[in-house]
Amino acid sequence: MLLRLCLTQPGSPKSLGIPGLFCTEAKDKLEKSMVADNESGKSIESEVRTSSGMFLEKAQDEVVARVEARIASWTFLPIENGEAIQILHYENGQKYEPHYDYFHDMANQQLGGHRVATVLMYLSNVEKGGETVFPDSDVKQPKGDDWSECAKQGYAVKPEKGDALLFFSLHPDATTDPTSLHGSCPVIEGEKWSATKWIHVRSFDKPSDDCVDSDPNCPAWATKGECDKNPLYMVGSEESVGYCRKSCKVCE
Repeated sequence: MLLRLCLTQPGSPKSLGIPGLFCTEAKDKLEKSMVADNESGKSIESEVRTSSGMFLEKAQDEVVARVEARIASWTFLPIENGEAIQILHYENGQKYEPHYDYFHDMANQQLGGHRVATVLMYLSNVEKGGETVFPDSDVKQPKGDDWSECAKQGYAVKPEKGDALLFFSLHPDATTDPTSLHGSCPVIEGEKWSATKWIHVRSFDKPSDDCVDSDPNCPAWATKGECDKNPLYMVGSEESVGYCRKSCKVCE
């Protein structure tokens, strides 16, 4: 599911301030963007992702705290479940090949579990290219010559300064959603500034042992037999951490 909103209130004196402040904060601190290795879970360099970026500390100032609070209100997901905001800069020809935000390894799921939602914030307009594309989406979308060839490969969203895009990487039953495959098309003219907020199914701020319940309803669900009826969500698998492991008594 995709949702789009304006990051700041139209007409507000600060309606252009948040994108501008983010870009100014990041310009002198950008580093080569990394990707997660599917085998080890470690961050590595890859030609799949050619942008540069940096992370803002959570609630490092009033602006960042305000954006994080708005994201939590919009997504109905707790602030503590989110990673730090990442600022990204794409110059001419730079892109991010289609990828998933959920993990393929267990190592990255140990803190917070899978990424359930992603918020992409557009901090600049792009003269041409730079669209966010979902190549496996079944949503039909007519496109004219003002779209890049990359964007024509699936459902796409043009970056507009001050807008934000929300999409989910998991189904309601906690299984991964392959249609969440997405990428950033190459910038053809101009440059692209964006900010990404990844949100997990559990708290990303505080580590916990493996034997936990991630939902207060777990004990009641376990009593009703959901551990056997819905084992992937309740107990988990080799590729995904369950959300009611304690109530299902699969750990101590």
